[in-house]
Amino acid sequence: MLDIAVAYNKYKFLGNEFLTWLWYVVENDLSLSELTGIKDKRLIMEVGNSITLENSLGDDSKEKISIKGDDADLEEGTTALKKGAVVTDINLILKIDDGEYKFSIKGESMNITGLKTPPAGKVENPDDVEGAILEKTYLCSALFEIMDALYTTYIKKRVAETWTTQDLPAMREWIKL
Repeated sequence: MLDIAVAYNKYKFLGNEFLTWLWYVVENDLSLSELTGIKDKRLIMEVGNSITLENSLGDDSKEKISIKGDDADLEEGTTALKKGAVVTDINLILKIDDGEYKFSIKGESMNITGLKTPPAGKVENPDDVEGAILEKTYLCSALFEIMDALYTTYIKKRVAETWTTQDLPAMREWIKL
């Protein structure tokens, strides 16, 4: 069994690659319902207002590109991808049916930060607190279910033989555009 620190260092690239793949999925309008297997909900994902990319330059130095702003142009990010960078942090907007979630994901740890869920019911008296907590928990679990399904799909694709013959060439073609 691998020591936790060894395993972390050996596989930490997967989170950043996942976020890069997720950006590819969003930009190419790939069906989230198909990728997650969740057919009973309408799923739409967009890149939010920030994205951070990192490129290892080989001599223990790294180039970090941060793009922020609601109307930011992602062209600098695609240029960084052409140079070998990967996404290390991305802000996303996920629409599940009529609800909108805004959040960021860090590639190295896969931590979701800054989560804003659709509004829950108002708490008007002390008896409403339990219901509001349960509703907020349900809203969070819906997001986690979709993100888990996307990560599972990515890992299955990543270890499949078609990764190098289909998926990776398609991503490289997207980067060239």
